[in-house]
Amino acid sequence: MSTTSADAQITISSGAVSQGSESPGSVSAADVLADRARPVANGPEIPGLLEAFWEYERALMADDLPALDALFAPGPDTLRGDAAGLLRGHDAISTFRGGRGGAPKRRIVEVEVRALGEDHAAVVAITELLRGGRGQQTQVWRRGEDGWKVAVAHVAVAPPAMDRRIWRVLGAPLVPASVPAGGGSADEAPGPLAGEGIAVKDVIAVAGQRIGGGSPALLAGARPEPRHADAVELLLDAGAEITGIAATDELAYSLAGTNTHYGTPPNPRAPHRISGGSTSGPASAVSLGHASIGLGTDTGGSLRVPAAYQGLWALRPTHGAVPCDGVLPLAPSFDTVGLLTRAPDLLARAAAVLLPEEQEGLEDPALRTLPGLETLLEPEVADALDTALARWRTAIEIEEADPLDADELTGFAETFRLLQAREAWAAHGEWVSAHRSELAPDVGARFDAAAQVTADEAADAQHARTRAVGQIRRRLGEGVLVVPAASSIAPLVRDAAAGGPAIEAQRARTMRLTCLAGLVGLPAVAVPLVTASGLPTAVTLVGPPGSDLALIDLATRLEEDTAPPVGPAPGTAATTDAAPTIGAAPGRIPA
Repeated sequence: MSTTSADAQITISSGAVSQGSESPGSVSAADVLADRARPVANGPEIPGLLEAFWEYERALMADDLPALDALFAPGPDTLRGDAAGLLRGHDAISTFRGGRGGAPKRRIVEVEVRALGEDHAAVVAITELLRGGRGQQTQVWRRGEDGWKVAVAHVAVAPPAMDRRIWRVLGAPLVPASVPAGGGSADEAPGPLAGEGIAVKDVIAVAGQRIGGGSPALLAGARPEPRHADAVELLLDAGAEITGIAATDELAYSLAGTNTHYGTPPNPRAPHRISGGSTSGPASAVSLGHASIGLGTDTGGSLRVPAAYQGLWALRPTHGAVPCDGVLPLAPSFDTVGLLTRAPDLLARAAAVLLPEEQEGLEDPALRTLPGLETLLEPEVADALDTALARWRTAIEIEEADPLDADELTGFAETFRLLQAREAWAAHGEWVSAHRSELAPDVGARFDAAAQVTADEAADAQHARTRAVGQIRRRLGEGVLVVPAASSIAPLVRDAAAGGPAIEAQRARTMRLTCLAGLVGLPAVAVPLVTASGLPTAVTLVGPPGSDLALIDLATRLEEDTAPPVGPAPGTAATTDAAPTIGAAPGRIPA
């Protein structure tokens, strides 16, 4: 449908508004949307209120940021909420508006006004989105010397049938369980995962579906997979069903979750912050409750980082313990197939399905911290770890391993980077060379660097890896290493441009942590923590090869045995009022 005036042409099509050239005094697209068939407001006539309301609507449709800023009350007490979370303060709201690229085009169909006192009023508006669906906007307006301003706002819109930031393919279910939830026969019990839904990372084969790898170019050339990946088959045979195929960072070569092509999946535990990656879609699906199990991969932290950013439990298994057949490789000598869940009991059940029956035990292990890692942590993360260790100390022996200095940490990370890059180029170099212009800037830059790694450099790195394995195993000893899952809380979306300096610096610090398990092929269980400000983070318990299930059991018992009487939601490990570690310097990981 199109509508025209003498001075401007506005075309409304498929939920979008495009505006032609305007001359002075012309009618803008925002004016048309705001003015078209304005409904009569129901409620008392309050001088100046509706004029301010309709000016807000005009500014919103025009993405007139100065006008919107002027119509919201100044100061730290102004609130704006939606399904993604709550923004507190005028400045935070203004920053959000400046980065979103405008609001969805809509028209107002109903308006209700109620007086809340002499200088306060509520305005509730029912909206129709041009793309389809209805929404509701509730505002509390406050009158001051310079007129009416919005003090509190809440916006609700109909959610999309499928959030393409999270899902590439979605079913109800996409693939049913191999065994019915009630068992296959009267004599057959339900599988251990009956009733559970799985979000499968888009690098893992699902029969009849293509592997997209987070890349439109790769998806375009892919063919449907002839069979399920081994890990998928095992979970289906245990009674789980496949909910859908979920997003990944491009070719799984990132830890951020900021896929340039498909967008950044939401992080419900830390609104307006990135999801973490590369197992980004499964993490968000599990965190949102769209699925109960995330099936993903972890090469350099791609399960552990999203677990930290979204407050989830995760298992990076012993290298080679879970088959990688049917999985798009990144760096095979580091690649693992693992899990994300909201609670540890389900993590243990799903892990038992995937892992070999023969497992190593942990007999009265001590937790071993690594002095030196604290230099990589933001203070908020270090404090959350201190709080968790203070609680755990009441249930288990905690001791210091030999320190790791900055040169060792840098050397470990560089060894990992060179070997990962060499293997990634071997796996994808030919395809990348033919499609370089279609890659996201950050992923493309990593492949550019990977192409430059020589055979001699890789050989030297392999020798360095052998030495690193000995150094890390010596520090592990007969215990369990305590390693933060990420160096920071999830960065804000506005600060996390793919390939930007902020996110790359954060990646470099985190890789110094995550590479420790990767270099040796050790299992790591991510245990969610909560910072003093209520944001999620996580610590990993890293054990000997084959101790995967024992690690999950140890982490679960530590949480159950030391859980504070009052604190965060179950499955989190820190409280804001827990006792600090005695004698610990700020930001230090204690013994």
